[in-house]
Amino acid sequence: MSANPATPAPADPALPSLPVLQADCSNCFALCCVALPFAKSNDFAANKAAGTPCKNLREDFRCGIHTRLRDKGFQGCTVFDCFGAGQQVSQVTFGGRDWRTHPGTAGAMYEVFPVLRQLHELLFYVTEALTLPAAAPVHADLRHAQAETVRWTAADADALTALDVGALRGRVNTLLLRASELARAKAPARKKNHRGADLMGARLAGADLRGANLRGAYLIAANLRGADLRLADLIGADFRDADLRGADLNDALFLTQPQLGAARGDAATKIPSTLARPAHWSA
Repeated sequence: MSANPATPAPADPALPSLPVLQADCSNCFALCCVALPFAKSNDFAANKAAGTPCKNLREDFRCGIHTRLRDKGFQGCTVFDCFGAGQQVSQVTFGGRDWRTHPGTAGAMYEVFPVLRQLHELLFYVTEALTLPAAAPVHADLRHAQAETVRWTAADADALTALDVGALRGRVNTLLLRASELARAKAPARKKNHRGADLMGARLAGADLRGANLRGAYLIAANLRGADLRLADLIGADFRDADLRGADLNDALFLTQPQLGAARGDAATKIPSTLARPAHWSA
């Protein structure tokens, strides 16, 4: 799971504390294993409906094949990250009442979990943007957005269910885009705009992508071996099975642990110190 970037304190000391933006499965009621659906594919070995416990889930809310997920065909589980939303829902929103002991909470819990995950993901990005010196002109607005989002993470289930999270994401995304533009302006290379581009299987080995806009780009199975991705904006970029061996992702903007986990890399792949090298990467 991902480590948090440096986390500035919310501007208002009366605000609830910034929630932990890293999953703590020991304090979660296995919400990702129950609330979310998955379909049989290269990422999952079976179908599962939303609200149905995975067949591998034990009574203690632990995964029965956790150390063998990839071998058993559940690669998708190894790259999922709730950004800490699971324990927030379990221990804060529902005060430690689990869906097995208190089945009446199940429906609301499953509905709230995806909302909290989006809020925590937003906080992850905003918190990173606040560490970018070049984005200083929008730091005040980012802190305001951070404060608003933090308040929502402490709201009750009814309020979270009614929240227009899409509208909040839109407002925050405007600020993140501006922060990205300011940070990427420091890149020495010509800034390529591949936002939302279909780059599946693209041959980009050794490419100079410094400062590129790769937001939402489809980089599935792309060859990025030895590519320079410093200061590239990677929000929402799909790196499934992308070859990142020897690539330089130091200072890449908004890179997440799930993106690294979905890709292939090696010991020569350079990654931000705030993230962990996936265990399945080659030596």
